[in-house]
Amino acid sequence: MHSGLTLTHRYNAMHVHLSPDSIYPFDARGIAKRFRHAAIFGALDALRAGETMRFVNDHDPLPLLDQLVQRYGDAVEITYRQREPGNIVIDFIKKQ
Repeated sequence: MHSGLTLTHRYNAMHVHLSPDSIYPFDARGIAKRFRHAAIFGALDALRAGETMRFVNDHDPLPLLDQLVQRYGDAVEITYRQREPGNIVIDFIKKQ
């Protein structure tokens, strides 16, 4: 049976965000170091305006934050939620 929708329309209709508060966890500790930055950029690129990626890591990612500012500028807001040795939590909020 054909619904008359293209594959693109069916895919977009199935794309549902499951978090009601638009905060999506991202635990970098479980990602191989060589893939981390690419995975983080991909996750941020997937966010819609107003959504937040809650980033968790075991160290303060200062070089990554510099890269994020260069790549996104004011389009992503960076807010520390927790900044203790071994336990870093940062909210990345997509502005536009």
